[in-house]
Amino acid sequence: MTRASDTAKLLGAGATILDGTTISTADNTTQLTLTSTDADANAGPVLGFNRNSASAADSDLLGRLSFIGKNDAGEDVDYGIIRYKIDDASNGTEDSDIAIRRMVAGTSTNVLNFKASETFFNEDSA
Repeated sequence: MTRASDTAKLLGAGATILDGTTISTADNTTQLTLTSTDADANAGPVLGFNRNSASAADSDLLGRLSFIGKNDAGEDVDYGIIRYKIDDASNGTEDSDIAIRRMVAGTSTNVLNFKASETFFNEDSA
């Protein structure tokens, strides 16, 4: 954004960014802060992940948080992953699945999985 009018649009009531975006700092300060000044008892601030598909289906991945760092060879490694998926997309019987994975001895390992009717801990026997 190079024009003052572009900056004003970004600082207004909201912004839509239609491409990937990187927020970066050269130190350990917070890169993104969500602030709610609402004084009621409802949740806030809220961070929403919206898989806005016109054809939702069972097993669709809804979102993933990746905790990425470098190893001693300078390679990017997903040291931790939290992911959500749809187990059942049927109207009225929707179910979801959340999995938490972490790196164990160089392998991404499922350590915790919540399904509609059961919870698995250390299913990969790590």
